[in-house]
Amino acid sequence: MRGYPVNLRKDGKFVLVTFPDIPEAITQGISRAEALEMANEALAVSMEFYFEDHRPVPMPSAPRRGQPVVELPASVAAKVLLLNEMLRQKVRPIDLARRLGTTKQEVNRLTDLKHATKIDRIDTALRALGKKLILDAA
Repeated sequence: MRGYPVNLRKDGKFVLVTFPDIPEAITQGISRAEALEMANEALAVSMEFYFEDHRPVPMPSAPRRGQPVVELPASVAAKVLLLNEMLRQKVRPIDLARRLGTTKQEVNRLTDLKHATKIDRIDTALRALGKKLILDAA
C-alpha cells in the first residue's frame, strides 16, 4: 500500500492540508513542514472513523508528480487491508474467528487500530480470506 497523496494550500497564515482520497482528514499548520507533520495525525485519526463505522477505507490514488505523500504505519496499513477484505467478502468477525480457530474477540483485536497486533497474525487472517500480505521495499 502506498502513501496517501495530500494537497497543500496556503490559507491566510496557515497551510491547509487535505487528502483527496480521505475527505475526513483535514488539518493545517503554520509552515509546510508543520502541516505535513499534522497530516500524519489527521490521517491516523480519520482511519478510526472507517474502522468504527465498518466502512471500507479508500485506497490511495497515485500522487501527481511532486505531490507530497503521507504513509500509514505498516501495522495500520495491514489492518486496513484486512478490514477492507473482510468487508468485501462480507465476512463477519465470528466467521473469520471460525476459520482461524480462535475467538471473535481475537479477530476484533485484529481490526482495532488501538490494539498492537503482530503483523504475522494479520497475514494469517488475510490468508484465511484467500489473500496474502506482501511487504514491498520501494
